[in-house]
Amino acid sequence: MNESNANTFLEQEKLGTLMRKYAVPCIISLLVAALYNIVDQIFIANADYLGSYGNAANGVVFPLTVVALAIAVMIGDGCCAYVSICLGARNRENAHRSIGSATLLCIISSVLLTIIYLAFQEPLLTAFGGRVNNETFVQAKEYFF
Repeated sequence: MNESNANTFLEQEKLGTLMRKYAVPCIISLLVAALYNIVDQIFIANADYLGSYGNAANGVVFPLTVVALAIAVMIGDGCCAYVSICLGARNRENAHRSIGSATLLCIISSVLLTIIYLAFQEPLLTAFGGRVNNETFVQAKEYFF
């Protein structure tokens, strides 16, 4: 399918068809991301040497993972919307530049977030409930790193 056919499809197709075609893969990707944590919890619970402390450590660290994911999705979704606007206005150069800028912003924000997480590891784990007991804190630190 060449570019003009793709743009015609997006311009002329019914909204419901477009929503099914593009929203369903997005929903599936979000479900897979949520499934990751569920499967993680199941494997941790079945490990004799981790048990409930391992599940508690996972519960402490998981919100920090969600923050990182939220930043990446925010940048990606914003870039995607801007690219769509640029392509609709037939401004391919701005669309290409925005993709490069979003990629660079993702790299910079991930490096900054990593620095923040490593510099403030113990206060972050404490804020998210890691100091319930010593064993949970030790395992949360290990899982976090």
